[in-house]
Amino acid sequence: MSKKSKSESFYVKVVKRVADIIIALIAMPFLAIIVAVVGIAIKLEDGGPIFYKAKRIGKNSVIFNMYKFRSMIVDAPNWTNADGSTYNSSSDTRVTKVGKFIRRTSIDELPQLINVLIGNMTLIGPRASGAGALDSYEEDEKPKMNVKPGITGYTQAYYRNSIGVREKRLYDAWYAQNVSLWLDIKIFFKTIAVVLKSENVYTNAADDTAVTEIGAEVDAEQNTDKELIGK
Repeated sequence: MSKKSKSESFYVKVVKRVADIIIALIAMPFLAIIVAVVGIAIKLEDGGPIFYKAKRIGKNSVIFNMYKFRSMIVDAPNWTNADGSTYNSSSDTRVTKVGKFIRRTSIDELPQLINVLIGNMTLIGPRASGAGALDSYEEDEKPKMNVKPGITGYTQAYYRNSIGVREKRLYDAWYAQNVSLWLDIKIFFKTIAVVLKSENVYTNAADDTAVTEIGAEVDAEQNTDKELIGK
């Protein structure tokens, strides 16, 4: 089977989609409980929105709205590193107290189960990049967009925030060209281990302030179009 056809295989088109729907539906009652608890905590801390939606690059470079719990203060400035990645440290003053906890435990990602049910995301796949990053992709990075982005994936499980943007994109492209049931199983269990150990949560050291401010309201790679919802 060719590299390209792996992203169009029966496993990807049928098995993964059926598994996504079944698992997401089973998880919905638990998500509702988490939404209630986290939502109350977010509201009590600063009274701002519980969720936000942000434009992301999906399969075949189609732009879609991705949902997450809000972990930053409202109207947070956009800080980026030299390579275009998002500034992220334990001392980041933009992140709320609740936000630090839900980021460390990856709870902030759980509303993406809605995206999984809609069909523009999958449980396991490449990290979804901000829509504004589309034109910056090199040719050898573009295979990443042959599959749906995932809530977790190869780079999130094995590297999280320990490598740069270029490396993440190349690993994601490799995943898209080599996707398989066995690979997804390994990523699933590796993700659990990483979350439990809170490994590679931060991109920057606590005392690293060498960032560039380029706008307002950001969460992920080169994203400047975040829209708060539930105000």
